[in-house]
Amino acid sequence: MALKILYFAGLRETLGKTSEYLALPERVGSVGQLHAHLAARGGAWQALATTKNLRMAVNQEMATPDTPLQDGDEVAFFPPVTGG
Repeated sequence: MALKILYFAGLRETLGKTSEYLALPERVGSVGQLHAHLAARGGAWQALATTKNLRMAVNQEMATPDTPLQDGDEVAFFPPVTGG
């Protein structure tokens, strides 16, 4: 399965990228499993594991860790943002 992954706000700056295309191993079938897979890269990727209240979306709809993934999905990760 291959996905497009988007990173927003502070994650984008921490990771040094706005997006990537990624082929996933078969064991990654949900948003939560993708989250863990990315954080396991270590280094700056640990920001995915340590960001409080991290938000996730699949195909521009809010998602939970249990949301299943399908080939070609677009997954976005973003920290909560406050405005003023």
